[in-house]
Amino acid sequence: MPEALTALYPTVALIALTMVAFLLGSALSRETLRAHGRAILVVSLAVTGATLGLVAAGLWALGVAPPVALLLGAIATATAPAATYDVIRQSGVENGFTRVLKGVVAIDDAWGLIVFSVARVFVQVQAGDGSAAGAVLIDAGREIGGAVALGLALGVPGAVLTGRITRGEPLRVEALGLVFLTAGLALWRELSYLIAGMTAGLVIVNFARHHTRAFHEIENLQWPFMVLFFVLAGATLEAQALREVGWIGAAYIALRIAARVAGGWLGGTLAGTAPAWRPWIGPALLPQAGVAIGMALIAAEQMPGDGARIMALTIGEAVVFELIGPVAAGVAIRRTARLSAEG
Repeated sequence: MPEALTALYPTVALIALTMVAFLLGSALSRETLRAHGRAILVVSLAVTGATLGLVAAGLWALGVAPPVALLLGAIATATAPAATYDVIRQSGVENGFTRVLKGVVAIDDAWGLIVFSVARVFVQVQAGDGSAAGAVLIDAGREIGGAVALGLALGVPGAVLTGRITRGEPLRVEALGLVFLTAGLALWRELSYLIAGMTAGLVIVNFARHHTRAFHEIENLQWPFMVLFFVLAGATLEAQALREVGWIGAAYIALRIAARVAGGWLGGTLAGTAPAWRPWIGPALLPQAGVAIGMALIAAEQMPGDGARIMALTIGEAVVFELIGPVAAGVAIRRTARLSAEG
C-alpha cells in the first residue's frame, strides 16, 4: 500500500471506530438493557467462550502447537464493530434482534481483550516466565480499566453539558469534541478507544437530561469517515496473505464460523431469545478486522518464532471475514426480520 495511505489509515480508523463505539454505547440505553440486557450478556459470553474453545481445540487437534492455537483462538473472538454496525444501519431494520446484536458487538471486544490477555498469561507461564505473565495481566487491567475510567470521566460531564446551548440535541461541535477528545486521550494513554467510547456513549445516553437524540450529529458525521475507513482497510488487505495460510487457514476459518454459529445458538437458547433468532446470531457476528490484527501484532511480538505465521493467518482470515461477514450479517438481519413479521 502507498506510504501516504499507510500513514493515513491509523488516524482514520481511530476516528471512525471511536464514532462507532459511541453509537454502540448509545444502544445500551436503560430501555434496551431492561428488555434485552440478559440476552446481550449471555449471548456475548457464549459466543466468546465457544469461539475460544472450538478454534483453539480444533487447531491443536490439527497439529498446531498449543500456545499458538490458544492465541489464535483468543484472536478469533474479536468482532469488527464498524462492519457490523454499518450493516445494521444500512439494513434499516430496528427490532429486538438488531438491538441485541448492537449490544453484543458493543461488549464483545471487551471480552475478547480479556480473553486474549489471559491467553497470553498462560503462554508466558508455560514458557516459564512468571514475571512477564504478571506484567501482561497488569497491562491488560490498566488498558481496560483505564478505558472505562476515561469513558466515565468524559461521559459524565458530556451528559451534563451537551444540549444546553441548543436544547433538543447536541451541536455538531459538541459531538465532534467528544469523539476527538476520547480518541486522542485513549491514544495518548494507550487505552482501548473502543471501550472508552462505548463507556462514554452508555453514560451519556442514560444520564443526559438536555436532549433526546444524543448521537444524532455523530450519525450524520460518521459516513465520510466510514467510507474512507473501509476503502483504506481494503487497500491494506493483501491477496498474498490468503495464499500463505494454506489448509490451516482454511481450517481456522471453518472453525470460527462453526464456533460463532454454535455459540450464538447456545447463548440464544440460554438467554431465552426467540427460537427464530438463534440460528442467525452467529452468522451476524462473523465480521472481523482491525481489533484482531492488533491482537495478532502483540502475539507475534510475544512469540517471534511463530510471529509470521500468526500474522499471515490473521490477515488472511480478515480478508475472508471482511468479504463474507457483512453479507452473512445482512442475510441474518433480513431473515430474522422476515420471520418475526411472519410470526
